[in-house]
Formats: sequence, C-alpha cells, structure tokens
Amino acid sequence: MQLDALFKQPQALPAIPKIVHELIDSFNNQDVSIDEIAKKLAADPVLSARLLRLANSAYYHVSRTVGTVNDALSMLGFVTVRTLVISSGLTGGYKSMPGMDLQKFWRYSMHTAAVAGWVAKQAGVNRDQAFTVGLMHAIGELVMHAGMPEQMLQIDKMASPMDARRIDIERTSFGYTFANVGAELAKQWRFPTAFVDAIANFPEPLTTEPLNQVAACIHLAAWRARAEHNGLNQDEMAATVPGDVCKALGLSPETFLTEMPPLAELCEGLEALLS
Repeated sequence: MQLDALFKQPQALPAIPKIVHELIDSFNNQDVSIDEIAKKLAADPVLSARLLRLANSAYYHVSRTVGTVNDALSMLGFVTVRTLVISSGLTGGYKSMPGMDLQKFWRYSMHTAAVAGWVAKQAGVNRDQAFTVGLMHAIGELVMHAGMPEQMLQIDKMASPMDARRIDIERTSFGYTFANVGAELAKQWRFPTAFVDAIANFPEPLTTEPLNQVAACIHLAAWRARAEHNGLNQDEMAATVPGDVCKALGLSPETFLTEMPPLAELCEGLEALLS
C-alpha cells in the first residue's frame, strides 16, 4: 500500500482527545491561553487523573502532592504538563491491534522516551522534545498494523517490531518504513517541523547535515530500549552500542552504558502512561 493510501484508511489513524490536538497546536501558537487549557484538561476526567498520577510519580519527585491540574501547571510548568498530556493521549489512541501486544509496544516506547530524556539532558538537547518524540517514534508501526493488517502480519513473521532489521524489511517491502509513517502522522497533526524531522531521521541520524541531535538521542534510546526488551547482557550491549552516534552527541559509549541508571529506575512512575 502506498503511503498516501495508508493515510486514507480511516481505521489507520489513532483516536486522540480534542484537548490533545489543541495542545499540539499550542507548539505553533505563542498566544495560547494556559487558563483555557487548564479548564479543558480539568474537564477530561481520564486525562486529568493520569496527569495527576504522573505529576505525583517518582519520575518528577515534586516536593508536595499535586492535587489539581492548576497545581501540576504551577509545579511542573506548562511545557512538561503538555508533554505528559500529549503522551497520555497518544498511548490511549488505539484500543486493540491485530497481531500486536499494545502493552509491550507502549512499554518499549516509554523506555525509549525515558532514555531519550536522559540522553538529551547529558547532551544539552531539549529534554521534553526528546521525551515526546521518543514516545511516538514508533507510532508508525501502529498506523501500519491498523491500516494494512494482513501485510504487516507477514512482515511480523520475518522480524518483530522490536527487531533491528525491521526498518530494512519494511523499506524493501513497501518503499517506506514506520519512521516515515510516524513522521507523516506528526506532520498531519501539525507537530513542529523539528518533531517531524526527528522521527523521520532517527533510524539513520548521522546522514543529516548538521546532525539532528534529537534524532540521535532517539536512535540511542531506541537501541537501549530494544536491548532491554531483548534481554541483552552488559557484554552484548557493549558490543552493539551505536558508538558513532554517542560520539556525535559528545557522549562516550562507556559513559552511556555505565552512568545511565537502570531502566526500572529511569522510568519509575511512568507506568501511569500505560494504564
């Protein structure tokens, strides 16, 4: 199926709440009314409950309990709240998926987001942006599974969605990959160009001039999340770490492997995204 035909399949696109679309639009609108957004968020019981669970989680270790949407905004700031609400909206976009374990998929994506945030902080890159792009970097897989399930089940037999060879198999089979699909979705949803480019380029971040730093953070984070998912030990990780991408970001591969906290610690509290 051609890329444009895929996006014409109504079942292919995730259903996300209107408030999430408004928050995505706020990237392009400097005059956004934060009070208006807070009111709308408070009126959405599912998203606001999730936001409060996340805001109170170990991941953000705030000094006192966050009891309302306004508390979350004043303690975490609009940018972080926006990141959390968009992330929560994305993870709820599909209710079920033929041939895919959504819980496993979003856990892998959440690991990627948390590692991307950590790497971004070390490399002096925008952490919230890296987190959001990390969470949605593989969403194209879901669009493809929803829009052309039979074809994707054939591909799954050759390589699982968590397999490093997956990108090449999709490119050979369709002429595009889940990264292209995810970038197109981000574009249609009016995410900033920086988000679209990072999703499109994360599989091969060193091919862009100048370096797309967010794409490079996502590349490393996706590798680390796959390593976790596939149960690699320390030696196997040391042998497969993308050292050239580490160096391009000014990180040593050794530092990346030894100084990053374990994923369970890095993601502590983020499970609220998946419930």
